[in-house]
Amino acid sequence: MLFRSVPAQLDNDANMAGFGEWTFGAGKGHRSLVYLTISTGVGGGVICNDMLLQGFHGLGAELGHMLIDPNGPPCGCGKNGHVESFSSGTAIARYATEQIQAGQKSSLQAGGGLTAAQIADAARAGDTFAISTFARAGYYLGIAVANYLAVFDPSIIIFGGGVSQVGDLLFKSFEESLRTHIFHPRYLDNLSVAQAALGDDSGLLGALAWARLKQNEGARAQ
Repeated sequence: MLFRSVPAQLDNDANMAGFGEWTFGAGKGHRSLVYLTISTGVGGGVICNDMLLQGFHGLGAELGHMLIDPNGPPCGCGKNGHVESFSSGTAIARYATEQIQAGQKSSLQAGGGLTAAQIADAARAGDTFAISTFARAGYYLGIAVANYLAVFDPSIIIFGGGVSQVGDLLFKSFEESLRTHIFHPRYLDNLSVAQAALGDDSGLLGALAWARLKQNEGARAQ
């Protein structure tokens, strides 16, 4: 069997997920959007005026590494105080574990690898500490998104990732924090906030759309 040469494209998974949601999913029809995936880490993708933001070095839109507090907890990247170190599933579990080990009363047990999903279950069952743990994560997420709005001024914010599925446990405090920290309320006028529509396929579909775009651009350049 003969195979013809097919150009390859390589990019960040969160960028491709954002591109997928813009092309096929919740961001379809919007010209400017911010996509955030909140899971073990926090990743992001940004579309500005119908273009994927990549930056001069291809390192643009590292939204999980927005600095929130230089004296904050360590991030997975080794720096301190990034939004990922406050609002990711890993950070939520680490904070809860540390607090329980320090004597915080909770139905949760610190041993055995506590997860954000377990904390969410405890919060839904009425555990006050678990509820406050997600409220803390939402508070810092609101600060970060207030910064993103000031920089990118999107018409929609799209949330993906497992942690984003906990609903009001995270987003009630997020919305309060966002309104408190926003530079100007005009950024919130007609702003849509949506859940990712493509689920785990957003990155795959985004990569497909990106490869097709680059292939078409290459053909036009010949």
